[in-house]
Amino acid sequence: MCLILLAWNAHPEYRLIVAANRDEYHRRRTYALSRWDDAPIIAGRDALAGGTWMGVSADVPGRVAMVTNVRVGRPERSGVRSRGRLPVDFLTGDEDPKVFADLVVEQAADYDPVNLLVGDTDDLWWVTNRPHPQTARVLDGVHGVSNGALDNDWPKVVDGAAALRDLIDSGASDEDYFAMLSDQDRPDPVRLPDTGVGPEFEAALSSKFINIPGYGTRASTLLRIRYDGHGEISERRYGYRGRRRGTTRLDF
Repeated sequence: MCLILLAWNAHPEYRLIVAANRDEYHRRRTYALSRWDDAPIIAGRDALAGGTWMGVSADVPGRVAMVTNVRVGRPERSGVRSRGRLPVDFLTGDEDPKVFADLVVEQAADYDPVNLLVGDTDDLWWVTNRPHPQTARVLDGVHGVSNGALDNDWPKVVDGAAALRDLIDSGASDEDYFAMLSDQDRPDPVRLPDTGVGPEFEAALSSKFINIPGYGTRASTLLRIRYDGHGEISERRYGYRGRRRGTTRLDF
């Protein structure tokens, strides 16, 4: 997943609101959002490694986890463990978010560059292993993370967080959230970061919704968790050239 916009303790009904896009190669097979048969998890699933980019526990109300890659030049391939297993391990375990984040720091070298958000009904924590291992408790408010640090100054993070705040304040519909996530407008190049992939590719990856040959936004997800830990999750899937392929909504 390449863009996660979230509101934590910033809404009278929902403890957590997430609007997120998962970007991936179109050739990589993926299973749609579902209740898993082999684990108490509600999530989409990567068919290659068996993990997920975002999900909630089907057994423990409020338990949630999500990941993005971290972009540090051309793709790094040094880790021996799948990043998509991190949400699975948290959702099926019993560690509190801070303890789990600290464990990831201890094992930072085992994973390719990654951002991880893990939460329960009390806390939400961010952990990363690039450019160095670190953790931070997510404060109340609206935040964003893409393929860099939490709340950095990338346009899709800054503009996306502002758009999420406007949607929350206006009482927007689900379709309004999905419309925001489907925005393919590219920001002014002078605002873009330099992550080592070159100006042309940097621009191609700068919009909220990515649509380039062979790669792009495969799913948009809207997640809302109430203060009692229950809520709903909706996933809208896309194929090549951004063609819509279906939407799934589940309550938990």
